[in-house]
Amino acid sequence: MIFKIALSQMINALMSAIAKSIPTPTSDSQSEAIWIVVMGVAGCGKSTLGRLLAHELGLEFIEGDEFHPAENLRKMSDGIALEDADRQGWLDRLGAELQSHARGAVLSCSALKRAYRERLRLAVPPLRLIHLSVTPELANARVHARSGEHLFPTSLVASQFAALQDPLGEGCVLQLDAALAPSQLLATAAAWLFAPDVAPSAHA
Repeated sequence: MIFKIALSQMINALMSAIAKSIPTPTSDSQSEAIWIVVMGVAGCGKSTLGRLLAHELGLEFIEGDEFHPAENLRKMSDGIALEDADRQGWLDRLGAELQSHARGAVLSCSALKRAYRERLRLAVPPLRLIHLSVTPELANARVHARSGEHLFPTSLVASQFAALQDPLGEGCVLQLDAALAPSQLLATAAAWLFAPDVAPSAHA
């Protein structure tokens, strides 16, 4: 609970502080549906950036972890890494959830493998991805800091790095350094999304 309250306070403070640094979308970009996945390993900060970005764009935020079936939650809380088969139904649920928001939405999801990302792209073909790249040291430190507030244990962080397939080069992907402040991440992501022609793949 303390973690959630602190996160809410941080988001409110950030939105107030950085409003002037965000580019103003054109009328076309305001009317065009946009679906975004903020992805990366546990501890990269995808939920924090996802909430900020959804708030800025006026879109629904979808927390991917909330759509895991009970068996997946049990496995993760017991320190058991999920297999591809465990994620198939979860990814399909996330794809359906994205489809249910006609104006677009922002989803936080690990999306570690290309096959997982392609499954989401099938649901909403114009999907854009923002990958928060993080070091194992920082990811472990962040996951450890939220122990007791999140189901994901530090013992599983290494398995996520082992499974991760870098999405850079796939198209419509922005890669950001997760060590940057959330305000910097939001400003860079918004500038990329609001650009007249979104780069097929970019690194910042």
